[in-house]
Amino acid sequence: QVQLQESGPGLVKPSQTLSLACTVSGGAITASASYYAWSWIRQPPGKGLEWMGVIAYDGVTYYSPSLKSRTSISRDTSKNQFSLQLSSVTPEDTAVYYCNIRSSLRDYWGQGTQVTVSS
Repeated sequence: QVQLQESGPGLVKPSQTLSLACTVSGGAITASASYYAWSWIRQPPGKGLEWMGVIAYDGVTYYSPSLKSRTSISRDTSKNQFSLQLSSVTPEDTAVYYCNIRSSLRDYWGQGTQVTVSS
């Protein structure tokens, strides 16, 4: 059974860079036309889901315009991981962060990881 697991620090200080990884296990998911979009999505407290960005199966990245200047998504196929970096964080970046892989048949989600930005 395919599982996605987010990992990273739960607490980040303002102005620092938030770094999260999503590890894919339990199945032969590879970046391909079948598993074509690998995304990061977050949910701030009391708000809806916010799409942050995606790395496509061919390595091309797309970011939310509001976060583009601070966001970087990359993939390490040798570790079956993809990662998120968000720079210059503020308390407004406090959220539950989710990784997601979209395939031609369904979406796969991680359980989410809480990140709090506070000094």
